[in-house]
Amino acid sequence: MTDECFGHPRLAAIYDPLDPDRSDLDAYVQMTEEFGARQVLDIGCGTGVFALLLAERGIEVVGVDPAQASIDVARAKPGSEQVHWICGDAAALPPMQVDLATMTANAAQEILVPQAWRETLRGAYEALRPGGRLVFETRDPAKRAWEEWNREASYRVTEIPDVGPVESWVQVIEVSEPLVTFRWTYVFAADGEVMTSDSTLRFRERQEVETELIAQGYVVEDVCDAPDRPGKEFVFVARRP
Repeated sequence: MTDECFGHPRLAAIYDPLDPDRSDLDAYVQMTEEFGARQVLDIGCGTGVFALLLAERGIEVVGVDPAQASIDVARAKPGSEQVHWICGDAAALPPMQVDLATMTANAAQEILVPQAWRETLRGAYEALRPGGRLVFETRDPAKRAWEEWNREASYRVTEIPDVGPVESWVQVIEVSEPLVTFRWTYVFAADGEVMTSDSTLRFRERQEVETELIAQGYVVEDVCDAPDRPGKEFVFVARRP
């Protein structure tokens, strides 16, 4: 199952205009350059923003995501023919050897079930060439980010070309740590349609993540800060020996 904001065609089509600031990806682009990666696997690629940033730099990219509607949005973008898009997940990838695998934004936290998390880490491991790295971020549960997810802080009206004004806001539905469930609401002024999308994130402790990475054969090279959310996230850099 994919969240409606990624899986419903009408919502997938407005995902980028509702979240236009993707400066969070700058650090991933920088790491790609630092590691000299020429082949990248983007797990949870969504609408393809990061994959296309890399493709513009001449990097070979495979973008994989379980939401067909998001893949369709990615495929419709300029330059999309330079990326190999797969509708699916990292647990069932075709054979490949890449220098770097990534999970940006909430991609890692959206994998809720422990078995699916293990299979994702293993799938990424098998896709990496020896010496290749997996990089992903996850919010520090101690910072309790969800306490700031409410209508008052998130309400906005966005004017979207060819769509019109769209109201949107988020509200937390349930906190049952390590799981937090929240609901985005969207109101389309053009026809008055109200749509909602429920999402759940798993907030993993740093030690829990490191232990699972090591169990899957990785060497944990670094755990650093996210430049766009300093002190609030862990960014893991793990290497296949």
